[in-house]
Amino acid sequence: MATNAIDNPTPIVEVDHVSKSFPSADGSTMSVLDDVSLTLHDGEIVALLGKSGSGKSTLLRTIAGLIGPTTGQVRYRGEVLNGANPGVAMVFQSFALMPWLTVQDNVELGLEARGVPAEERRREALAAIDRIGLDGFETAYPKELSGGMRQRVGFARALVLQPDALLMDEPFSALDVLTAENLRNELITLWSQPGFPTKCVCIVTHNIEEAVLLADRVLVLGSNPGHIKAEVPILLPRPRDRRSPTFEAVVDELYGILTEREEAAGARVSGPGPLTHPLADASVGGLAGLIEIVYSHNGQTDLPDLADQLVFDVDDLLPLVDAAQMLGLLDIDGAQAFLTRAGRDWYLADIQSSKEIFAGLAVERAPLVRTIVKALENSEDGSLYDAFFRDLLRTGYNADDAEKQLDIAIDWGRYGELYDYDADTGELVLGEVAASISSAMRGNGDLDS
Repeated sequence: MATNAIDNPTPIVEVDHVSKSFPSADGSTMSVLDDVSLTLHDGEIVALLGKSGSGKSTLLRTIAGLIGPTTGQVRYRGEVLNGANPGVAMVFQSFALMPWLTVQDNVELGLEARGVPAEERRREALAAIDRIGLDGFETAYPKELSGGMRQRVGFARALVLQPDALLMDEPFSALDVLTAENLRNELITLWSQPGFPTKCVCIVTHNIEEAVLLADRVLVLGSNPGHIKAEVPILLPRPRDRRSPTFEAVVDELYGILTEREEAAGARVSGPGPLTHPLADASVGGLAGLIEIVYSHNGQTDLPDLADQLVFDVDDLLPLVDAAQMLGLLDIDGAQAFLTRAGRDWYLADIQSSKEIFAGLAVERAPLVRTIVKALENSEDGSLYDAFFRDLLRTGYNADDAEKQLDIAIDWGRYGELYDYDADTGELVLGEVAASISSAMRGNGDLDS
């Protein structure tokens, strides 16, 4: 079995105060990673766990030397990287196979790039194919293989290089549940064998249970920009039982860390804004479903247990939970969710009253919705085009994320009748509900604060 890093703390990769920024469309910079430091040791599996936008994949590519840091250093065996890391190999979510090459040819690609002679290439590739259980498919093409078999080819292509560190970017997320579970178990079996041709594994995941099943250490990343929020050692013996109380306790601990509210650096001075407090990717219908379920559980529920009952991964609930927490519909304490008075009122109200309650919460607590309402109120005729808000959002988000934020805000605002939206013209028009809410909030001194 692979040696535990505590017993043999040999550093293979060191990430030393790394930050990474990318240019935005308007010429400014967008910070993706901020002051990240970590070490990958001989004999351990490390999971990088975080929500979307926490920079997990960027960090992994920085470790691989595919992306250079803006500040800080990445070192392999003590040597500073100035290009691709010679001691790592990667497995990707998308399989990344060459469709015109056979299984064997795909596995040989890295060896060919290293100049390994043809006969040696063939011998090592066949051994790797045998190791990952694809005997008999050497001459098959990727289109002939299932998703699980294609990912096995990805594993073989990485392992044939005998890397010091195997880097995996959500390698199981494109697979069905049973195939993913099978491959996770096979990875642990391979890792436990004395001849496993790599000394450490680093896996990016947003799946909490996957991290606990596989890792010796879990590094939890926070967002905006990505940073290491916590490090949690996983001391459970292998094989690990998802149903054991100790396993569930670790899942609950990680869930609690992921759902903790984070305050952006300037939030105490300027208050929460659309760039520091993004909207979670949740529809009003999805929120209503979550609140209904929590209500039916007497107003409180254990989120991992709820995910298990719904046959979802526990992290699949995170966007809904984040949105409900932002709007004040739920209070979160670790892995426990509690229905608030506002959440109860919203669930029990008739249709029109529920819209009014939601509208008030959205204006008060959802920064982008509030910004749109205030901007429409300050326009000459109560209308603005979506391009105005899209351009503002692109100062802090990439184009795709800016579009997603605007879509969510439009969905929430239209439900609450705060504003209407014409998809053909891209025009947002202030609604009567917004005017009445704003008037009430000004009376309380809230809207302009």
